[in-house]
Amino acid sequence: MLERLIAFFGNPAGYKTPLPEADAPHALGALLVRAAKADDAYLFEEIVVIDKILAKRHELNPVEAAKMRAECEVLEKEIPRTSDIAAILEHAISTAEKEATLLALWQVALVDGTIHTEEDTLLHRIEEVLGVPPERAKALQAQAQG
Repeated sequence: MLERLIAFFGNPAGYKTPLPEADAPHALGALLVRAAKADDAYLFEEIVVIDKILAKRHELNPVEAAKMRAECEVLEKEIPRTSDIAAILEHAISTAEKEATLLALWQVALVDGTIHTEEDTLLHRIEEVLGVPPERAKALQAQAQG
């Protein structure tokens, strides 16, 4: 009887939450999460910025944006190569959206006021995969720095 109750209320062995769809909106969110975690510190302030970006880009309310971010966190954890996540966006979004994505990534990276080497390296790798020219990428970084 106790075993059945534990099985009913507990997490059955091996059960995993299904991955969200690896579509462009979730890939963007996964990259934002990856940028926030690049310096090995996932700060509350970064989470707030990610939620605001997701809400604005996808016309979500705050609860929907937080739920989407949580899905993106799962996707980010399950796709180890950043280039694989960025490649989803490479063919799915316009040049303007690629630039907006890079700007959003810089905004997340700059929340703590410091660009760490890991963040800088990550964002330059993403700009290459997205095909954003280096001079335009520098302008977007400067815009994010404000």
